[in-house]
Order: sequence, then C-alpha cells, then structure tokens
Amino acid sequence: MHLGDLTHPNELHGLRLSELEDVARQIRDRHLQVVSTSGGHLGPGLGVVELTLALYQTLDLDRDRVIWDVGHQAYPHKLITGRFNDFHSLRQQNGVAGYLKRSESRFDHFGAGHASTSISAALGMAMARDNRGEDFKCVAVIGDGALTGGMALEAINHAGHLPETPLLVVLNDNDMSISPPVGALSNVLNRARLSPPMQFISGSVEESVRHLPFMGGELPAELNRLKGSMRRLAVPKVGAVFEELGFTYMGPIDGHDIGEMMRTFQAAHRDGGPVLVHLVTKKGKGYPYAEADQVGYHAQSAFDLSTGKAIPSTKPKPASYSKVFGQTLVKLCEQNSRVVGITAAMATGTGLDLLQKAVPNQYVDVGIAEQHAVTLAAGMACEGMRPVVAIYSTFLQRAFDQLIHDVGIQNLPVTFVLDRAGIVGADGPTHQGQYDISYMRAIPNFTVMAPKDEAELQRMMVTCLNHDGPTALRIPRGSGVGMPLMEEGWESLPIGRGELLREGDDLLIVAYGSMVYPALDTATLLEEAGLSSTIINARFLRPLDQALIHPLARRIQRVVTMEEGALAGGLGSAVLESLSDQDISVPLLRIGIPDKMVDHATPQQSKESLGLTPVQMAERIRRRFELGGRDFAGASSVPIIQS
Repeated sequence: MHLGDLTHPNELHGLRLSELEDVARQIRDRHLQVVSTSGGHLGPGLGVVELTLALYQTLDLDRDRVIWDVGHQAYPHKLITGRFNDFHSLRQQNGVAGYLKRSESRFDHFGAGHASTSISAALGMAMARDNRGEDFKCVAVIGDGALTGGMALEAINHAGHLPETPLLVVLNDNDMSISPPVGALSNVLNRARLSPPMQFISGSVEESVRHLPFMGGELPAELNRLKGSMRRLAVPKVGAVFEELGFTYMGPIDGHDIGEMMRTFQAAHRDGGPVLVHLVTKKGKGYPYAEADQVGYHAQSAFDLSTGKAIPSTKPKPASYSKVFGQTLVKLCEQNSRVVGITAAMATGTGLDLLQKAVPNQYVDVGIAEQHAVTLAAGMACEGMRPVVAIYSTFLQRAFDQLIHDVGIQNLPVTFVLDRAGIVGADGPTHQGQYDISYMRAIPNFTVMAPKDEAELQRMMVTCLNHDGPTALRIPRGSGVGMPLMEEGWESLPIGRGELLREGDDLLIVAYGSMVYPALDTATLLEEAGLSSTIINARFLRPLDQALIHPLARRIQRVVTMEEGALAGGLGSAVLESLSDQDISVPLLRIGIPDKMVDHATPQQSKESLGLTPVQMAERIRRRFELGGRDFAGASSVPIIQS
C-alpha cells in the first residue's frame, strides 16, 4: 500500500506485520523529506511511528477518540489521516498545521500546543460518552516529559477515582521532552527502562537469538511474549505507582514492536477501566543524527538530509534575542551568586542552556511545570535570591494565577523574561505570544517593559535585577536588529521613563518593544509624504511615561500607538486610558493584533495579513487622520485592519 492512496486510516486494518513495517518506512521517509526541506518538529514524530500504527490497528477512528499530547508528535497521525499528499505544506501559510487542529481534520479530535492536556481531555470525552450511554474508546497519548505537568497528574488522580470509566493512557516514554526530563517521576521511569533484566532480555540475548541462522532475523512469538513478561516482572515499582492511583498498568513494552503493542492495546481495551500502557521508545528513531542528538533534532529548520547539518543562511544574521539574554544572564550570575535562572523544560529555546553550561549551580530546570516555576521563584525571592524565570509568553499564560497570587500580591523581586513574545510564525495560534501585554499590565506591583533592540535588553536585565519588586520584560522570537552589544558595565534604565527618538509636529507615535524600529520606518515613509512625526520608545508599559506622552499629545493632537500584541487591553488601551484620565481628548489610532487568532505562516506573512508592515501602517495613519495625498505603494493590495 502506498500512503498517497490512503483515504481513511481504517484501510490499514488487517495488514500483515511486514506490510505495516513498510508503511512505517513510508511515514519516516515522508516525515524526513518534508521537515528537512521546510523545517518543523522531527524527533517526536519519528519516535512514535510504530506506536501510531499499532494503536490505530485497534481503533475505529470514525468512532474512537485519540488525543495526542502537545501535538508535535502527531505527524505520523497526520500522514495516515488524509494529509500525506499535502504534507509538503507543513507549517506554511494555508498549509498543514504543525499541531493538531480540529478544523483541519475530523480525525484531529482535540487540538493543543501546550503539554500535559491530553489525559484531561480524553477523560472528559470518556465521561461524556458514558453520560450518553455510548461505547467508543478514548485514548490519550502522553510523553514522559509532559507527565511532569501538574495538569496531567490532576487528571490521573481523577481518572483513577473512576474505576468503571474505560480510558486508555499510552505513556510514550523516550526519556525526553524537548530537553531531558527532570524530577522523581523521570527517575522512576528510568529505573524501569534501565533495569538489568529488561536490558538483558531486550539487548544482548535478543540480538543473539535474532542472528541465529535459522531465525532469519526475526524473533519467535514465544520469545517476544517472554520478553514482555520479563519486563513486567523486573520493574514492579513502576506499575505499583500507577496501580495505587487506580490504573491497570501494562508495561514497559517495546514501543517499536508493532505486534507486541497491538496485543497489549487489545488487552487494554478489554479491561473496562482506566489503563496505562507504558511504552519505551527512542526519540528520532530511524534517523541516526536525530537519535544521537535528541535535543538538537527535536525541531529543525531546513537541513541537509544526507549530513544532518543545517542549511546555512544566505547572509549572516545578528544574534537572537534569546542568545543575547542568555549571554547577559551568564555575566550577571557570575557577578552575583544570588541570581539564579529558572526554566520550565525550555533551556535551549530561552537561551538558558548557556547558563546551564557556564554556571550550573545557578541554573534550575523544573520540567514542564510553569506554575511550579513561578511559585518556586517566589519562595527563592522570599529568602534573598534574585530569580530570573525565562518562559515563552504562550506558556507563561499557564501560570497567570501564580503571577498574581504568589508574586504580585507579595511584591517579590522575581524577574520574568517572556521569550517568543508577539508573532511567532509557523507554530500557529497555540504559540502566538499576543496576550502578555494585556495580562501583565493588569497585575499590581509589576514593572513591565520591552526593549527596542538587543542592547536595550541588556540594560533592562540590569534594571530588573536592581529593582525591589516583580518585573517582566518581553522579547521577540528571532534575531535582533544588529545593535552593538556591551560586554559588561550596563546601567539601569530609569523606571517608567520612555525615550524620545524623533520630533515632529504632525503626528505622535508611541511604540513598544519590537514595534519601535517599524515605527521609525513608518515615520520615514510619512515624511516622504510631507508629514513629520514624533516617535516615543515607550520602554515601559507599567508604569507608563505620562510626563512624556501627555504634553506631546496635547500639542500634536494626533496619536498612534504600535504594539506586537493583542489590542484588547494592550499598550494602546493603556495610553488611551491615561489620556482620558487627564481629560486629554485627541484622536488616537491603535495599531496591533486585532481580536482574532493568528494562524500559522511566516512572521512576515502574518504581519502583512494583520496590517503591521510600515507601508500598511503609513497608509492606515493617512486614512485615519484624513491626511490626504496618494496611497502608499503596495498598501492597497492588503486589507487595512481596523482597530
């Protein structure tokens, strides 16, 4: 069977083991071909090819529900549910999404981009099924890294309390999330994975038997069954953890043995209550470079499939904001032993891997547990430490209560660095960092800021650590603007003071963070049309520099705000409220992300669709204030988004 001809996953039912193994090869080939060309998540999907095929042999996807935790491990699922021929459009505008998406396929039963949600969703579906008197199967597939998330443990606790509710949890145990998992649960699973009897039966003995002349490279069914029995006898403690929580435990099972997994899944479906099947897999399976570097090949930009090396950019780019942050934090930690960096399983993404290597005793990884990371930092701050918590904007949403309750209310000196703030591109709506401006400006006691460039980021880091209260700064995804950096000797910024960058009489533009340089470009276009602009780099969202903004607004009488975040409750709202409180009534145009979800595309494509390019913004300003003159070239080809 060729996967390009597959119209329904149920068409795989009844295939012989050798045929399923051929399908697995097709999945891996297509997966590697597409990701090496256009980029995407690599290691997670390669590790679950056999798991997916074995599980779907035991399910009817017209009725049964499968919830893939996070979703970046579900590329094989996409390839056998009607998206094989369109897979080349992965993560591209109007193409196949990088995560599960209910609107994309009826087989995507639950969409998610954040970890640890699958068991809760699957249990909810199972309870709804029982309420309606139906009998379809509900399955959650979750990685061992995601199992550290509090939400997953809460769901296990609840499911174990419902012994008559059939639910299958498949634990994909590859000893990895994005980075190696941490904590006691990881240690328990490691004891199972590395136990001597399991290593013995799955290692040397298995290979010896497989290579006997009369075996033909295959293991007899009896030895396969013996292998599974030995594993279960070898690691009773692992099963005991889940059995005590109310689950029937099966495993650990070889997550690349299709036949053994099919038998186990069939037994699990017959159980009639909550079951956890523990599978041991290899992240990056089938591609040697991904197997050898499971962190580096979790996700990749375009790379040479034959060498595994990234395809170099046509021109060098400035260092990323994440790298500049990481380098700066290393220097600050070396100068002050009270400073500590905290990540929630995202060391490489946030730049904290630099700190881990340089000053490991001032580095903490809590695993996929953002809520815990925030309150852990609050506890450290109570005892005189200066914690710096680096979390993606989209993931910090998960700890909103802790930001308010444990840090804000107690006015503790914790610094939050919100990476990937603003438009993030191909990861799509689950990962856009479009809400942090709105949710951070609502929390009392917080000082909130955003740098216009990487040099200002360095100064803001020092500002945060010198401030006796909670602080947050947002940084965008990708490269800086190329501003020269200082190695050390950074000075604090005066808190609540903006920066006057340019003066003019026709327009006041207040820009924040990554929108400052686009504001300058917009002003240049307006100047060519005979309009002069005053530009303020707001720097601070809380407190806002009213002393700078108010007099200029009164004098110029036309105000524009620019931000790479949701307009609802954002910088524009803050400026508008501030002016209103002082009875300053002037026309104001807010430019930012309107009230909509931003789908996957390149960042530039997203900005064009939102009207956030300098040409589009210049045209919006011209129309809003009826300034006359010609349309700006190219602006009329893209819809003008109204704020």
